[in-house]
Amino acid sequence: MEPIVSTLLLLCTAAFIAGFIDAIVGGGGLVQTPATLIILPQYPVATLLGTTKIPSFAGTSLAAWQYSRRVQLNTRLLAAVASVAFVAALGGSKMASLLSNQVLKPVMLVLLVIVGIYTYSNKKFGLQEHNEKMPANAIAYGALFGLVIGFYDGFIGPGTGSFLILIFISVIGQDFLHASAHAKMVNLATNLASILYFSSTGHILYQYAIPMAICNLAGSFFGTRLALLKGNRFIRIFFLLVVTGTIIRFGWDVYNLLNH
Repeated sequence: MEPIVSTLLLLCTAAFIAGFIDAIVGGGGLVQTPATLIILPQYPVATLLGTTKIPSFAGTSLAAWQYSRRVQLNTRLLAAVASVAFVAALGGSKMASLLSNQVLKPVMLVLLVIVGIYTYSNKKFGLQEHNEKMPANAIAYGALFGLVIGFYDGFIGPGTGSFLILIFISVIGQDFLHASAHAKMVNLATNLASILYFSSTGHILYQYAIPMAICNLAGSFFGTRLALLKGNRFIRIFFLLVVTGTIIRFGWDVYNLLNH
């Protein structure tokens, strides 16, 4: 098999799996980003991060559209969180082209361990009946977290969808299904911001990004259909699996960092 064909096959497989996971609970970047870094080590990290944003945006767009047809969205909340996250992601993407992300990984590892323990121990987390009335200051808090997570998505990326879901559940009071739908919309804004920045600075490999985008779309289609079919309990279990995977991945990165 020709090297470029085998490379594309590996990248597209990773993109499909990432799209499937991302559509349900986010965290598809845990598969797609490391795989791209490993398969294409000859390119700068910023270029590979920029390249993965194209398939991420494609899959997230399809998931967001499918969720919007079945789930009632809070447009006021989305407008506030998405707009702030968009601007923050631009800053994060610029930072990614200038700095290493090694400092943030230990912090994210600790946060993810806390998220995993809390979600597992609180059996009703994300399973409560959805409340259409937002709590006081929900938009302000949502925008604040949108600022932090938006910057993180532009800077590193993996796990962004899971963090957004966590915020929409714990801060806004949504269930897993509604939180997933809103998270997709915000993630769409952050991906778009990163694409605008990375494309303007020549950090996207379109020969890989386009085929990966098609496969990410396919994975997203099946993932969203499964999430809508199975509902909150299924998404909760999948969320815990993805958070566990994130912890293992970041834990390995931190271990390597401490031993070098």
